[in-house]
Amino acid sequence: QGKVRNRRYRMPCGPLVIYNEDNGITRAMRNIPGVEATCVDNLNLLRLAPGGHFGRFLIFTEGAFKKLTEIYGTLAEAAPLKKGYHMPRAAMENADLARIINSTEVQSVLKPKLEAPKTHEPKRNALKNKEVMDSLNPGALKRKAALQKSSEKGTTEFKEVRDKKKARQAESKEHNKKHKKGDETFYKTLMKAFEAKAAE
Repeated sequence: QGKVRNRRYRMPCGPLVIYNEDNGITRAMRNIPGVEATCVDNLNLLRLAPGGHFGRFLIFTEGAFKKLTEIYGTLAEAAPLKKGYHMPRAAMENADLARIINSTEVQSVLKPKLEAPKTHEPKRNALKNKEVMDSLNPGALKRKAALQKSSEKGTTEFKEVRDKKKARQAESKEHNKKHKKGDETFYKTLMKAFEAKAAE
Protein backbone atom coordinates (compact mmCIF):
# COMPACT_ATOMS: atom_id res chain seq x y z
CA GLN A 1 0.00 0.00 0.00
CA GLY A 2 1.32 3.38 -1.01
CA LYS A 3 0.06 5.27 2.05
CA VAL A 4 2.56 3.48 4.30
CA ARG A 5 5.45 3.84 1.83
CA ASN A 6 5.75 7.63 1.70
CA ARG A 7 3.19 7.87 -1.14
CA ARG A 8 0.10 8.88 0.79
CA TYR A 9 -0.53 11.99 -1.31
CA ARG A 10 0.14 12.35 -5.03
CA MET A 11 1.41 15.63 -6.41
CA PRO A 12 0.69 16.33 -10.10
CA CYS A 13 3.73 17.35 -12.13
CA GLY A 14 3.96 21.01 -13.05
CA PRO A 15 6.58 23.04 -14.96
CA LEU A 16 10.28 22.16 -14.82
CA VAL A 17 12.74 25.02 -14.38
CA ILE A 18 16.16 24.27 -15.92
CA TYR A 19 19.08 26.45 -14.88
CA ASN A 20 22.85 26.63 -15.39
CA GLU A 21 23.71 28.47 -12.16
CA ASP A 22 21.43 28.20 -9.15
CA ASN A 23 21.53 31.77 -7.80
CA GLY A 24 18.60 31.00 -5.44
CA ILE A 25 16.29 29.44 -8.07
CA THR A 26 15.82 26.17 -6.13
CA ARG A 27 14.93 28.04 -2.95
CA ALA A 28 12.44 30.17 -4.83
CA MET A 29 10.72 27.18 -6.50
CA ARG A 30 10.73 24.61 -3.71
CA ASN A 31 7.59 25.99 -2.01
CA ILE A 32 5.47 26.02 -5.18
CA PRO A 33 3.55 22.70 -5.43
CA GLY A 34 4.28 20.68 -8.58
CA VAL A 35 7.12 22.92 -9.80
CA GLU A 36 10.58 21.32 -9.96
CA ALA A 37 14.01 22.75 -10.68
CA THR A 38 17.06 20.96 -12.05
CA CYS A 39 20.48 21.77 -13.43
CA VAL A 40 21.04 21.53 -17.18
CA ASP A 41 23.85 19.02 -16.54
CA ASN A 42 21.47 16.62 -14.77
CA LEU A 43 18.71 16.34 -17.37
CA ASN A 44 17.10 12.92 -17.71
CA LEU A 45 14.03 11.41 -19.32
CA LEU A 46 12.19 10.88 -16.04
CA ARG A 47 12.26 14.61 -15.40
CA LEU A 48 11.51 15.72 -18.97
CA ALA A 49 8.70 13.18 -19.55
CA PRO A 50 7.44 11.81 -16.20
CA GLY A 51 5.54 8.55 -16.57
CA GLY A 52 6.46 8.37 -20.26
CA HIS A 53 4.12 11.27 -21.13
CA PHE A 54 5.69 13.87 -23.39
CA GLY A 55 4.76 17.53 -23.32
CA ARG A 56 5.95 18.83 -19.96
CA PHE A 57 6.26 22.59 -19.72
CA LEU A 58 10.02 23.40 -19.55
CA ILE A 59 11.38 26.79 -18.51
CA PHE A 60 15.04 27.35 -19.53
CA THR A 61 17.18 30.12 -18.20
CA GLU A 62 19.32 31.94 -20.76
CA GLY A 63 22.55 30.37 -19.44
CA ALA A 64 21.02 26.87 -19.55
CA PHE A 65 19.82 27.34 -23.13
CA LYS A 66 23.27 28.43 -24.26
CA LYS A 67 24.92 25.50 -22.53
CA LEU A 68 22.75 22.99 -24.44
CA THR A 69 24.89 23.54 -27.56
CA GLU A 70 28.05 22.84 -25.52
CA ILE A 71 26.60 19.61 -24.12
CA TYR A 72 24.93 18.19 -27.24
CA GLY A 73 26.59 20.15 -30.05
CA THR A 74 24.90 21.03 -33.36
CA LEU A 75 24.14 19.19 -36.60
CA ALA A 76 27.34 20.59 -38.10
CA GLU A 77 29.71 20.18 -35.12
CA ALA A 78 30.29 17.49 -32.49
CA ALA A 79 29.58 18.03 -28.79
CA PRO A 80 32.53 19.72 -26.99
CA LEU A 81 31.67 18.30 -23.53
CA LYS A 82 30.84 14.77 -24.80
CA LYS A 83 33.65 13.00 -26.56
CA GLY A 84 32.56 11.37 -29.83
CA TYR A 85 28.90 12.41 -29.50
CA HIS A 86 27.04 13.71 -32.56
CA MET A 87 23.46 14.92 -32.79
CA PRO A 88 21.26 12.13 -34.24
CA ARG A 89 20.14 12.81 -37.80
CA ALA A 90 16.78 11.88 -39.24
CA ALA A 91 16.76 8.56 -41.11
CA MET A 92 14.59 10.11 -43.85
CA GLU A 93 15.21 13.43 -45.52
CA ASN A 94 11.63 13.58 -46.75
CA ALA A 95 9.21 12.73 -43.95
CA ASP A 96 6.15 12.60 -46.24
CA LEU A 97 5.91 8.81 -46.35
CA ALA A 98 2.54 8.69 -48.14
CA ARG A 99 3.92 10.81 -50.98
CA ILE A 100 6.95 8.50 -51.35
CA ILE A 101 4.81 5.34 -51.45
CA ASN A 102 2.38 6.77 -54.00
CA SER A 103 5.12 8.19 -56.24
CA THR A 104 5.51 6.77 -59.77
CA GLU A 105 9.10 5.65 -59.08
CA VAL A 106 8.04 3.36 -56.23
CA GLN A 107 4.75 2.19 -57.77
CA SER A 108 6.44 1.19 -61.05
CA VAL A 109 8.77 -1.24 -59.22
CA LEU A 110 6.15 -2.82 -56.96
CA LYS A 111 4.56 -6.18 -57.77
CA PRO A 112 0.90 -6.22 -58.80
CA LYS A 113 -1.67 -6.44 -56.06
CA LEU A 114 -2.60 -9.98 -55.03
CA GLU A 115 -6.23 -10.95 -55.29
CA ALA A 116 -7.83 -12.33 -52.17
CA PRO A 117 -8.58 -16.06 -52.30
CA LYS A 118 -12.16 -17.05 -52.94
CA THR A 119 -14.04 -17.70 -49.75
CA HIS A 120 -16.67 -20.39 -49.45
CA GLU A 121 -19.68 -20.24 -47.23
CA PRO A 122 -19.08 -22.42 -44.17
CA LYS A 123 -21.13 -25.58 -43.94
CA ARG A 124 -24.00 -25.17 -41.51
CA ASN A 125 -25.08 -28.00 -39.25
CA ALA A 126 -28.73 -28.90 -39.78
CA LEU A 127 -29.00 -30.32 -36.25
CA LYS A 128 -28.07 -26.94 -34.77
CA ASN A 129 -29.49 -24.57 -37.41
CA LYS A 130 -33.30 -24.57 -37.66
CA GLU A 131 -33.43 -22.85 -41.06
CA VAL A 132 -31.13 -25.43 -42.67
CA MET A 133 -33.13 -28.27 -41.14
CA ASP A 134 -36.36 -26.81 -42.50
CA SER A 135 -34.86 -26.50 -45.98
CA LEU A 136 -33.60 -30.12 -45.95
CA ASN A 137 -36.64 -31.53 -44.19
CA PRO A 138 -39.74 -29.42 -45.04
CA GLY A 139 -42.24 -29.20 -42.21
CA ALA A 140 -39.68 -30.12 -39.54
CA LEU A 141 -40.31 -26.95 -37.58
CA LYS A 142 -44.07 -27.48 -37.63
CA ARG A 143 -43.71 -31.06 -36.47
CA LYS A 144 -41.34 -30.00 -33.71
CA ALA A 145 -43.76 -27.31 -32.56
CA ALA A 146 -46.66 -29.81 -32.61
CA LEU A 147 -44.58 -32.29 -30.59
CA GLN A 148 -43.80 -29.60 -28.05
CA LYS A 149 -47.47 -28.66 -27.76
CA SER A 150 -48.44 -32.31 -27.29
CA SER A 151 -46.54 -32.34 -23.98
CA GLU A 152 -48.21 -29.14 -22.69
CA LYS A 153 -51.38 -29.69 -20.69
CA GLY A 154 -54.57 -27.98 -21.85
CA THR A 155 -53.75 -27.99 -25.58
CA THR A 156 -55.71 -29.85 -28.24
CA GLU A 157 -52.58 -31.76 -29.29
CA PHE A 158 -52.12 -33.02 -25.73
CA LYS A 159 -55.74 -34.24 -25.67
CA GLU A 160 -55.32 -36.03 -29.02
CA VAL A 161 -52.19 -37.83 -27.79
CA ARG A 162 -53.99 -38.99 -24.64
CA ASP A 163 -57.01 -40.24 -26.60
CA LYS A 164 -54.74 -42.18 -29.00
CA LYS A 165 -52.88 -43.73 -26.07
CA LYS A 166 -56.12 -44.81 -24.37
CA ALA A 167 -57.44 -46.33 -27.61
CA ARG A 168 -54.13 -48.17 -28.15
CA GLN A 169 -54.17 -49.58 -24.62
CA ALA A 170 -57.80 -50.71 -24.94
CA GLU A 171 -57.04 -52.40 -28.26
CA SER A 172 -54.03 -54.14 -26.74
CA LYS A 173 -56.12 -55.45 -23.83
CA GLU A 174 -58.77 -56.75 -26.19
CA HIS A 175 -56.16 -58.53 -28.31
CA ASN A 176 -54.57 -60.12 -25.24
CA LYS A 177 -57.94 -61.40 -24.01
CA LYS A 178 -58.69 -62.97 -27.36
CA HIS A 179 -55.32 -64.49 -28.30
CA LYS A 180 -53.25 -64.82 -25.12
CA LYS A 181 -55.13 -67.12 -22.76
CA GLY A 182 -55.27 -70.85 -21.85
CA ASP A 183 -52.86 -73.31 -23.41
CA GLU A 184 -52.42 -71.43 -26.66
CA THR A 185 -49.91 -68.83 -25.36
CA PHE A 186 -46.45 -68.69 -26.90
CA TYR A 187 -44.62 -69.59 -23.71
CA LYS A 188 -46.78 -72.64 -22.99
CA THR A 189 -46.49 -74.01 -26.52
CA LEU A 190 -42.72 -73.54 -26.30
CA MET A 191 -42.47 -75.42 -23.01
CA LYS A 192 -44.59 -78.30 -24.39
CA ALA A 193 -41.87 -79.03 -26.94
CA PHE A 194 -39.30 -79.40 -24.14
CA GLU A 195 -41.64 -81.63 -22.12
CA ALA A 196 -42.08 -83.99 -25.10
CA LYS A 197 -38.29 -84.36 -25.47
CA ALA A 198 -37.89 -85.08 -21.79
CA ALA A 199 -40.54 -87.86 -21.95
CA GLU A 200 -38.70 -89.57 -24.82
